[in-house]
Amino acid sequence: MQTSNNRRQWILLIGYAWRLWKEGSPLELAAPIILDSCPVSEVIRCIHISLLCVQQHAEDRPRMASVVLMLGSETALLPQPKEPGFLKEESSSSNHVSWSTNEISVSVLEAR
Repeated sequence: MQTSNNRRQWILLIGYAWRLWKEGSPLELAAPIILDSCPVSEVIRCIHISLLCVQQHAEDRPRMASVVLMLGSETALLPQPKEPGFLKEESSSSNHVSWSTNEISVSVLEAR
C-alpha cells in the first residue's frame, strides 16, 4: 500500500502549500537553506508555478514549454492559481483530507 501512502503524502503537501498561499505566507513552505541561497522572488515564483501545475482542469495547467518560459523569465505574467482540483478541503483539526474522484498520477524521479 506504499503507493496509496505516497499519494496521500503528496496531497497533504499540496494542501499545505495551497493553505500557505491563500494565507499569503508561501515562504513558510521553503527550507531555510533555500531562502538563504535564492532570491525570495524566485522561491515565490516557483511555488506559484507549482500550484498552477496542479489545477483541476487540464486547460488551466500550463504546458511544459510555458513552465520553462515562466521559470526562466522574471517578467512573464503568471495567472493566479485556483484551488487544486483534487483537494476539496483540509481539516486543520485532523489529518483527514478529502479529494475528488479525479485520477492523478505522481511521478517520483530517482537517480540511478
